Amino acid sequence: MKKIILKIFIILLIPILWVSCAKKKQSELPFLGFHEINAQDTIYYQIPKFSFRNQDSVVIDNKHLSNHIYVADFFYTYCPTICPRVKSQMLRIYDKYKNEDKVKLVSFALDPKRDDVDHLNLYAKNLAVASNKWYFLTGDKEKIWDLAGQFLISVRADKDEPGGIFHSGKIMLIDPNGHIRGFAEGTLEEKVTILMEEIDLLITEISPD
Repeated sequence: MKKIILKIFIILLIPILWVSCAKKKQSELPFLGFHEINAQDTIYYQIPKFSFRNQDSVVIDNKHLSNHIYVADFFYTYCPTICPRVKSQMLRIYDKYKNEDKVKLVSFALDPKRDDVDHLNLYAKNLAVASNKWYFLTGDKEKIWDLAGQFLISVRADKDEPGGIFHSGKIMLIDPNGHIRGFAEGTLEEKVTILMEEIDLLITEISPD
């Protein structure tokens, strides 16, 4: 009889433990990318150094973002497919966090020859966003495309693709130490809503008080 009662107790306890573990996982964002194990320590993947000019011709590098959470995407202004949808979701993020000093937005231009500083300046003004909050970065094409891979973003030239460039529409979430902590498919509103919940968690993580 005691064994039967114990089995029933265990069966009832398992769902409770599962829910508890699930809640714990939801409150701690993962570290994405390839990690290195050094002795007993894990060295989490970091976005490498970069330096490009923004829409105001100001040089922006990792140091400008080292005290901030930021969300990043890769785009080009004349993209006829996914970019407009991704930008609408980036604007949602901008509107929610425009008064939150801990959060920045960064958009990297995949066709810097056309999307130069002047063009990006006009583009940002048309979006009516603050240049000290949302950086539109341009520079050497090869460096930007290489950096996209470091952000785990797929990009390649494709003559069959409208606009000539195939690229992922993912929005990446980066912490102040350059670690990738989350991402969302930027064409899907519901996925970006979840990403904003993750931004909130990350804000709490870096500023627990």
